Amino acid sequence: MWEWLIPVIIIVALVLVVGIYLWATYNSLVQLNVRVDEAWSDITVQLKRRADLLPNLIETVKGYAAHEKAVFENVTAGGPAAAGVAEGHMQQALKSLFAVAEAYPQLQASQNYLQLQQSIVDTEDKVQASRRFYNGGVRELNTKIKVFPNNLFARNLGFHEREFFEVVDGAAISEPPRVQF
Repeated sequence: MWEWLIPVIIIVALVLVVGIYLWATYNSLVQLNVRVDEAWSDITVQLKRRADLLPNLIETVKGYAAHEKAVFENVTAGGPAAAGVAEGHMQQALKSLFAVAEAYPQLQASQNYLQLQQSIVDTEDKVQASRRFYNGGVRELNTKIKVFPNNLFARNLGFHEREFFEVVDGAAISEPPRVQF
């Protein structure tokens, strides 16, 4: 009489275990996705800060080319690939800017210039830290999506691999901008 109950209990237990696993996995994927979105937001905040600081520095550096200012103002790109391209252009422009500044000893002694330069160095450090945090979050999310058995259902739940923030022109950033006083 109770023989049918054992298979039903086993099936219910299996469904319950699978349901709990899917629930836990879904929630962890949501958390990782939000963390990656937050990290990308941190990058854009730092790039915006950089874009706000650099025109002030350019105004301080007399005679600097107007087309370089456009490079600085266009670095807040829409995604990791576009930001990587802009990052290479930014590094080249910074090198050029500091090279021009070296030609003006009175400029290098200016307190305003020194404060702006220190703000840019601080911002560059924050951009670098934000990129590392973002790429770490992307690595965790992409790994969670790719591992078995998550790869069987993660995409069906709306989760997709994210793009790493990589600088396209590695030669442009192979060495940091140097400022010599």
